[in-house]
Amino acid sequence: MMTQIETTVHYNNGFGDEEDYMIQEDEWDRDMLLDPAWEKQQRKTFTAWCNSHLRKAGTQIENIEDDFRNGLKLMLLLEVISGERLPKPDRGKMRFHKIANVNKALDFITSKGVKLVSIGAEEIVDGNIKMTLGMIWTIILRFAIQDISVEGKIQQFKQNRIIKKIERRPPTGMSIWKDGLAFCALIHRHRPDLIDYAKLNKDDPMGNLNLAFEIAEKHLDIPKMLDAEDIINTPKPDERAIMTYVSCFYHAFAGAEQAETAANRICKVLGVNQENEKLMEEYERLASELLEWIRRTTPWLENRTAEKNMVEMQRKLEDFRDYRRMHKPPKVQEKCQLEISFNTLQTKLRISNRPAFMPSEGKMVSDIASAWQGLEGAEKGYEEWLLTEIRRLERLDHLAEKFRQKASTHETWANGKELILSQKDYETATLTEVRALLRKHESFESDLAAHQDRVEQIAAIAQELNELDYYDVAAVNQRCQRICDLWDQLGTLTQKRREALERTEKLLETIDQLFLEFAKRSAPFNNWMEGAMEDLQDMFIVHTIDEVQSLISSHEQFKATLPEADGERQAILGIHMEVQKISQSYGIKANLINPYSTITTEELLAKWDRVKKLVPQREGSLQEELARQHASERLRRQFAVQANLIGPWIQTRMEEIGHCSLDVGGTLEDQMTQLKQFEHVIVIYKPNIDKLEGDHQLIQESLVFDNKHTNYTMEHIRVGWELLLTTIARTINEIETQILTRDAKGISQEQMHEFRSSFNHFDRKSFSPVLPFLFRSCGEVEFARIMMLVDPSATGMVSFQSFIDFMTRETTDTDTADQVVASFRILAANKPYILVEELRRELPPDQAEYCILRMAPYSGPGGPAGALDYTAFSTALYGESDL
Repeated sequence: MMTQIETTVHYNNGFGDEEDYMIQEDEWDRDMLLDPAWEKQQRKTFTAWCNSHLRKAGTQIENIEDDFRNGLKLMLLLEVISGERLPKPDRGKMRFHKIANVNKALDFITSKGVKLVSIGAEEIVDGNIKMTLGMIWTIILRFAIQDISVEGKIQQFKQNRIIKKIERRPPTGMSIWKDGLAFCALIHRHRPDLIDYAKLNKDDPMGNLNLAFEIAEKHLDIPKMLDAEDIINTPKPDERAIMTYVSCFYHAFAGAEQAETAANRICKVLGVNQENEKLMEEYERLASELLEWIRRTTPWLENRTAEKNMVEMQRKLEDFRDYRRMHKPPKVQEKCQLEISFNTLQTKLRISNRPAFMPSEGKMVSDIASAWQGLEGAEKGYEEWLLTEIRRLERLDHLAEKFRQKASTHETWANGKELILSQKDYETATLTEVRALLRKHESFESDLAAHQDRVEQIAAIAQELNELDYYDVAAVNQRCQRICDLWDQLGTLTQKRREALERTEKLLETIDQLFLEFAKRSAPFNNWMEGAMEDLQDMFIVHTIDEVQSLISSHEQFKATLPEADGERQAILGIHMEVQKISQSYGIKANLINPYSTITTEELLAKWDRVKKLVPQREGSLQEELARQHASERLRRQFAVQANLIGPWIQTRMEEIGHCSLDVGGTLEDQMTQLKQFEHVIVIYKPNIDKLEGDHQLIQESLVFDNKHTNYTMEHIRVGWELLLTTIARTINEIETQILTRDAKGISQEQMHEFRSSFNHFDRKSFSPVLPFLFRSCGEVEFARIMMLVDPSATGMVSFQSFIDFMTRETTDTDTADQVVASFRILAANKPYILVEELRRELPPDQAEYCILRMAPYSGPGGPAGALDYTAFSTALYGESDL
């Protein structure tokens, strides 16, 4: 704001002190009428000076003593040069109207602290040239030269040094201006491209003066106020004319420097805005690509279509492992980098006092985190389903094979039994034969009862296959139904044949007891051997060493029963030998075929040999399974050793990172260095995770699903490792954000330590619910304002970044929308709008085009075609309006 001072003559331009200048004023007052040359110079200079301002209002004067007589153009001149409105002028043409208008102008001059000596409205109205020139000189002193006396002392000192260089002597009044070198030096000092000062000739004052006046008028928009002839031919040029003309140089050069400063400020603001827009576009692109990948992957993980065989399910499991090893890790890195880019962008926007970046709908960091959480949920469910389905198929394959073995054994046994039971051979048989048939039938019934358990087992296995949705269950049900129907038919036929034989038995009494005994003892023994062979060939599936050892124990118990069975075998063979002995002793010639049993001694011997061969084979299979279970146990222990080391190691690194982020003892660069070291340690530790993944794959390929030696699963290790990578990256980004904030806001290291210490004093975690009570001590109104800044979402929690932003915002200066509007106003020469050519002249090409594309047309009054609204554009940059 311009300081109002009482102006008589307080202008010191380096030509002498104030006392000497006052003496010159007195001499001018006495001698002015005696020197027409001075009057001529002042008349021309003051007229040109007035017209340089009046042309802004679309008018000018021709005769300085006549055109100001009615006071109208005088009032207009004062309004243009002051930028203020004067009282409404009187429009009458009478003398008193003119005096009233001139008095309004003089009163305005007096209100600005200017003391008018011997200047009255009547003299101006009467056309007194001396008073008119004195009044104009007073106006020039107040509105053109006084600013130079307050603001331009350094510039005047520089100009005096240039003049001293020209003359090689101290300045001596107005004589230094006569040769024109001083005017050329002023132009060369600020615009060296317009004058080659080294080529000027001191002995050509006329050429020097005309060159300076022409260049000033053409390139600096300074009207020609002096004539070279008047300056050269006058012994002492008029000082007031010279001072008036020189003051125009000051204002021209000061305006150019101000425009350059304004242009630099706008360039800086626009550069920040362009960089932020590029970061926003990059974030939108990365977010769209990551969300699209999640959208494509999730349906695949949610697909629960089961395959019919183990090979296809194993292929699905291998595809899932490829996804875990190759496809997912790059996306984890992209997600982490996306969060870092978002935080960096928001920090830059806060530092540059811009509104926060709001991504497109569905592309917020929270939206990406939610989609990622859904992906991991589908991934976990898909892995559990795969393992469950593999176990189910393994169980189904075992049951189907068991069903086929038992069904084949039963069908072999039942083959031909229906035909035998349907025979009526007893009708033509002798009593002995009938007895034999009856005993044989009793033996068959015993055998039939012994096969009851096998039929029930076959039906139970078929039922379980139905419940487990076996893919070939139709064939199983069809075969089971045939076995059950045949079993019912055998039961019916057996009952009928017994009834027929019992009726015939009453007629036949002879029976061979020895064959009967053979049949009764050989049938159970034969059935026992068949059961033993079936058990020895039975498939088994186990998952632990204890289960294998239980089977081995059962096998040892079976081996312990072999001596007793061998005794039974020898007893049965003894019966057969007894028959042979009796036959030989008594010379029996009949065909000695046991009528009560189809079992022969050859069959018993063959089956017994078969049992003896199967026992060691069974024992070998159990030992092989025991060795395999021991290998699985070694895999479990190997995985457990590594997992029990890696799990605590990850937890320790997490604690170290947490302690580092809370440490206020060193600089942020020290913390960054330590975090980078932690990051390096984590990176080189990655082979341990890969080795553990390999061990886990071996365990899964061996179909080992439990591990009692450790509480850590591979899923726990994966989640911990990904959390560790995310935490170190996020912590490094937070420190980088603090460094960026510190450097941009000019915060010292001591201030940053003080901020961190104050924050940690109330809460050792990342967010503090205690800090609002600290801010409340500022008073309720100030507290409400502060909480709107640090906690806009009203969560009751204050982050450390919000705390730093608030402290730096309160202690540092940043660009504001008002400052940018003021800068544009300077470029627009105080107009409320700016033209396209002015933007292209003052700003670099790319940033000028940036403004032209985004500025709205000016809709206010008085705007020419093509005018742009820089006020709305500036407020939009800072989020105060829509761009």
